[in-house]
Amino acid sequence: MSFGLSRGRQLDVAPGVVMVSDEELGPLPDDVMNNPEAGRLDPRAWFPLRAKENGCDRPFEIEIGSGKGTFLMQHAPTTPGTDYLGIEWAGEFCIYAADRIRRAQLPNVRMLRTDATEFLRWRVPGGIVDVIHLYFSDPWPKTKHHKKRVVQDRFLADAWRVLKSGGELRVVTDHDALWAWDREHFDRWCGGGPCPNHDGQAPAFAEKPFAKPISAGEGELVGTNFERKFRKEGRNFHSTVLQKLAP
Repeated sequence: MSFGLSRGRQLDVAPGVVMVSDEELGPLPDDVMNNPEAGRLDPRAWFPLRAKENGCDRPFEIEIGSGKGTFLMQHAPTTPGTDYLGIEWAGEFCIYAADRIRRAQLPNVRMLRTDATEFLRWRVPGGIVDVIHLYFSDPWPKTKHHKKRVVQDRFLADAWRVLKSGGELRVVTDHDALWAWDREHFDRWCGGGPCPNHDGQAPAFAEKPFAKPISAGEGELVGTNFERKFRKEGRNFHSTVLQKLAP
């Protein structure tokens, strides 16, 4: 497992850098399996505006699977008071997104190349994230690959832990089989359990309708490259929001 190691060149954006460096992330401690808190850090400290504003409580959001950064590029400028961490595993896409963000001079966006589910599990402290965006994740259609899908009980337990009370997991997909898989998990976590790997209350989330972000275009849910491509192909879309219930 990568355990949250980042790779890729650093790309300057004033102030700070876009790509999170290995030095910023640091190594994962050897005893993390016995002491899960040992590797935790506060990714909000990576954002220059937060430091400039003396640690003010700016909202913090994570996008899982940022691709070429289209959502972040169009949405971050509409909410300059919020910091966004885009996570992308594909190195070429991550560097491409970081370069776009650098050229656009968006100080409230950083990019990290890593496995997002491992990053949540081992690195992110509890109760610091306002929103997790999960748009058009890889459906991994073959049965033997289902374990690679983002939505798992382990992921939902970690999402619940890192979200603030009232924080949201926002999900959109075009893939019917993946949506059926997601729904099976969402129904369990919103309906009273059992919720594996979860020490909190059940139900853990309340489900509510997906409201498109202000940056989405007319007739769009989010406005990512995948959505625009799939709309031209006439595909249907599924969406929902899971809101963390207060402990």
